[in-house]
Amino acid sequence: MNVRNKSKSLAVWLTVATLLQATVVFGSGDSELEAFPPATEGMDRFVIELAHKERGEEDAFRVELVVGKQMLTDGVNLYRLGNTIERRVLQGWGYTYYEVVGKGETIGTLMAPPEGAPMVEQFVTATPLLVRYNSRLPIVVYAPSGYQVRYRIWRADEVFNEADRR
Repeated sequence: MNVRNKSKSLAVWLTVATLLQATVVFGSGDSELEAFPPATEGMDRFVIELAHKERGEEDAFRVELVVGKQMLTDGVNLYRLGNTIERRVLQGWGYTYYEVVGKGETIGTLMAPPEGAPMVEQFVTATPLLVRYNSRLPIVVYAPSGYQVRYRIWRADEVFNEADRR
């Protein structure tokens, strides 16, 4: 085998190896999720896949992440969970994911409900977090088991208002 044939064989072999590696990393329907570790014990992994938007168009959108859980409340007081959502970077990939941290104590106002008032099931939340809209990667959130992750899309007005100079 001459040098030219060896070079071609090596190039073909390297191409095949690269394609096989790409198939392993990106071959499944959840290719981006394979980079994210599974949830640890006591945590659940939530995934949000956003509708595709063009790069320039995404700048006008934000995603509000809201974590919480269904709880029985008195229906009068306002309640909040003591958790926060923290931004993390996936080492080796540079992807951003979010983790709900804190003990999750329930904080509430102290108004007296009327006597005999029925308990009401309500979605009690931690402090929400506003993140940028990126339709090319999923938003991955790790939250304690028993929590829910909800989200809503915010859109900026196309018109800019001018502030008064004083």
